[in-house]
Amino acid sequence: MNFKLVTQSPALTETACVVLPVLQDGSLTPAGEGVDKATESLIHQIIERGDFKAKLGKTFLIPFAPGAEAQRILLVGMGEQDKLTESKFRKACQAAYSHLAELSLHDALLTLADTPLKGRDSSWKLRLMAEVAETSFYRFTEFKSKPAVEDFPEELAFYWPDNQQSTEGEKALTVGQAIGQGKNLARTLGNRPGNVCTPIHLAEVAQELAAKDSTFTTSILDEEQMAALGMNSLLSVGKGSAQPPRLIVVEYKGNKDSDAAPHLLLGKGITFDTGGISLKPGEGMDEMKFDMCGAASVLGVLEVVRQIKPKLNLVFMIAAAENMPSGNASKPGDIYTTMSGKTVEVLNTDAEGRLVLCDALTYAERFKPASVVDIATLTGACIIALGHNISALLSNNDELAAALLKAGTNANDPAWQLPLAEEFHEQLDSNFADMQNIGGRPAGTITAAAFLSRFAENYPWAHLDIAGTAWHSGKQKGATGRPVGLLVNYLLDIEAANA
Repeated sequence: MNFKLVTQSPALTETACVVLPVLQDGSLTPAGEGVDKATESLIHQIIERGDFKAKLGKTFLIPFAPGAEAQRILLVGMGEQDKLTESKFRKACQAAYSHLAELSLHDALLTLADTPLKGRDSSWKLRLMAEVAETSFYRFTEFKSKPAVEDFPEELAFYWPDNQQSTEGEKALTVGQAIGQGKNLARTLGNRPGNVCTPIHLAEVAQELAAKDSTFTTSILDEEQMAALGMNSLLSVGKGSAQPPRLIVVEYKGNKDSDAAPHLLLGKGITFDTGGISLKPGEGMDEMKFDMCGAASVLGVLEVVRQIKPKLNLVFMIAAAENMPSGNASKPGDIYTTMSGKTVEVLNTDAEGRLVLCDALTYAERFKPASVVDIATLTGACIIALGHNISALLSNNDELAAALLKAGTNANDPAWQLPLAEEFHEQLDSNFADMQNIGGRPAGTITAAAFLSRFAENYPWAHLDIAGTAWHSGKQKGATGRPVGLLVNYLLDIEAANA
């Protein structure tokens, strides 16, 4: 799908459909007023007659637009002006794209960025619109023998008033489209079944993405290499599976100073999680193919970085394994020595994400990182605490935590910080090893992060638990691509601060 900016009045722009925002009180934006004037107040007549009440997300198609250059007009309800938020703006955009998807049009012109939104400029709105366009027209059809034929627009034009810097608009459009495509890649990887998306498959995808640009270098650690490094905790998770685990590392050198300390993103890549010997209930277990969505988000960010090329040094790392029960699988009570030398008593083999991440966090030290952020579908307790709209954030560094929270707000991909007090560590005490891998039911998200923090003591570190936000269940089952938006905004904020 091609995106472009249009600076002339929408009333004078030829298009198959012009999309106009309407506030609930019936008022139009300046772009909408121009189109309305060209059509001799057709839009206002429809509103005044009560045919269209502009509640948030409602749409109304005017199939003919005499007097305007557009063949059609699509009205989109924005709700009440004083209650319009970033999330509601996103919903309005989604509604517009959903209606356009049904019309079989070659192109459309969108003017929603003309809507006043408190605290957000046109660049922010345009970037979000581009992102949502990519994600709204996404369909996962790889395994449909006869996929439905979709006739989506080939080109979307976005209105950008000529009194604003066009370079800002072009940049917003480029970044927004890249974020949308990165989220879609993460969704595709998450949606692929466990018999296809294995640890080796994740490694191959990382290699394919990195091979597209010489600023990336890739290294894939196999079982023998990990064993030589003492990654017994990571290896223990894959012991019961025929699919071998992998530690995937991609380095990106975008800073003029190739030796500048990199920022590292680490994704949990459990490509299927049965729970191991601590077997999960059968109902809903199919959704455990989504247990690699942390890894998928890291690869989604990698794709965005490949497109927009920020002036940063970065490391993308994935700890990948499949957690299966077998005669070789780890058992509750087994003890392993991690790469750090610390020992872990495995009381529950279904608390496996922290077992693969802890060795990867130790391995991260060799890069002398400026920061490390791990992303993981780690705990069901996170869903109980925060539901499905907000990711959990825990960190050993207040400045890093604040940067991530700000990035989540700016990306409309929010996170909420939970405490990481030393008292929670007591729940990890073991009679037989340095620690156990679970801390009981109380504060399950926090004790999981407390476990990880013991392996991230030598650099600023943050943990994003995305168990509630990484995928949808039910009729809309599928990966969401979160938190790609948050992570990209975080990296762009670092780049801007370093400029």
